[in-house]
Amino acid sequence: MAVQSDTKMLLKSGLWIEYASLTWMAIEGFVSIYSGLMAWSLALLAFGGDSVVELLSSVAVVRHLRIITNSQTLDTHMDDSRTEWVTAMLLFSLIPVIVLGATYSILTGIQPEASPLGIGVAFGAVVIMPILWYQKKRIGKMCNCLPLEIDASESATCFLMSIALLIGLVINYFFTLPWIDYLVTMVILIFVIREATDSIREVSAKHH
Repeated sequence: MAVQSDTKMLLKSGLWIEYASLTWMAIEGFVSIYSGLMAWSLALLAFGGDSVVELLSSVAVVRHLRIITNSQTLDTHMDDSRTEWVTAMLLFSLIPVIVLGATYSILTGIQPEASPLGIGVAFGAVVIMPILWYQKKRIGKMCNCLPLEIDASESATCFLMSIALLIGLVINYFFTLPWIDYLVTMVILIFVIREATDSIREVSAKHH
């Protein structure tokens, strides 16, 4: 009973981490997409799209953790399959969006402008995402909760993407090099593909 109680307390902590993640992802997604539209920055739009996917992923994980923490018997594998596949497949939905957006921007010759607001949200992500990543991974491993671990991987990828985004936005701001936006977009796309592939591999390995 003591072990179950400790696990439930950890999962409740994970639930609060997910609530914090939901809040930040909502802010990050809105600001990234808004500033991306204002500056015609595909990199910001792609980053905002990933934030929206992570927001939906967090919603799925929150639902999963609420079911566990509110149940009479503690079972961290309860409803795992559907939640894990949702978090993984959401990532794949972002890939064609980024590819089509990049193709359209290049063909139409859109020149992204500098975005101080975009720099601000990218800097915020660089600071906040490592904290969310570490806490989700730690609690997920301790409680053997795969949806939380997959969500942690998404937070880690978001952190790496935010570094690339911040560097690109700062370069464009100081040196006015619009092409850097497309380079960062390709970097973000690579991260998304890797993240989606890893998530599918993890879920498939567990359920086969």
